[in-house]
Amino acid sequence: MELRTLRYFVAVAEELHFGRAAVRLHMSQPPLSRAIRQLESDLGAALFHRSAAGVSLTSAGETLLDEARALLDHAERIRVRVAVAAGAAVLTVGILGDGTDRGAQRLAVAYGLRHPDVEVRVRETDLTDPTCGLRAGLVDVALTRAPFDETGLTVHRLRADPVGAVLRADDPLARRDRLELADLASRRWFRFPDGTDPLWRAYWNGGETREGPVVRGVQECVQAVLWNGTVGMAPLGHDLSGELTVVPLTDMAPSPVVAAWKEDDTNPLVRSFVRIATAAYRD
Repeated sequence: MELRTLRYFVAVAEELHFGRAAVRLHMSQPPLSRAIRQLESDLGAALFHRSAAGVSLTSAGETLLDEARALLDHAERIRVRVAVAAGAAVLTVGILGDGTDRGAQRLAVAYGLRHPDVEVRVRETDLTDPTCGLRAGLVDVALTRAPFDETGLTVHRLRADPVGAVLRADDPLARRDRLELADLASRRWFRFPDGTDPLWRAYWNGGETREGPVVRGVQECVQAVLWNGTVGMAPLGHDLSGELTVVPLTDMAPSPVVAAWKEDDTNPLVRSFVRIATAAYRD
């Protein structure tokens, strides 16, 4: 069995959906399905129950999942130990947004326990660069939010958070249980500077061209709401001061939390980071 095939199997076993697993692996579904069927043929056992209702693991599949995770984990440790021995034991991580995210906190602890000899350097960036300096070569991997231009990058989705409008607590709309983007059409919004990634800017402005103050960071956005009654945006669940509230937006797509790295980067420290991040954000 090749490690690549085991990675394919683990992705399908965790997603329990060939289409989602293919997206996660950045490949099309037909070759993924063929690889899994070949693996089942090689092992002489069905690994998945396939039906119109979906996909589930057989008892043989559950056994292989435990063994495959252990084997991939061991192979990953070997690569990292070799990198450490070769003097490449530094990983620079770009962070965007809220550093109190529990997924990020679990990831930091888990990565430190797994690789105590790796020095992790964190570079926090403002909201104008969703890749956190990745394209400029300032970081090895970015822990950030999509959408943004993914050209030349590999982007792995970790989680998706519902989004709401940040309003002053005395704003009439703050008393609503939920809002639609149309409810905010006549309001002033925060804006990002010219040159900011168009996909990123369009998402956080609800797909419209807005009027309002230009901000570069989270605190600038918060202050624009407090001082000027500007509409801000934030994932639900973020802690805000008592003067502010977040009202869910029912017609805005959730904000994906992602790990991103350059698609030609073979650094084992990055691969390990993404694997540990996947588990940390799943818990």
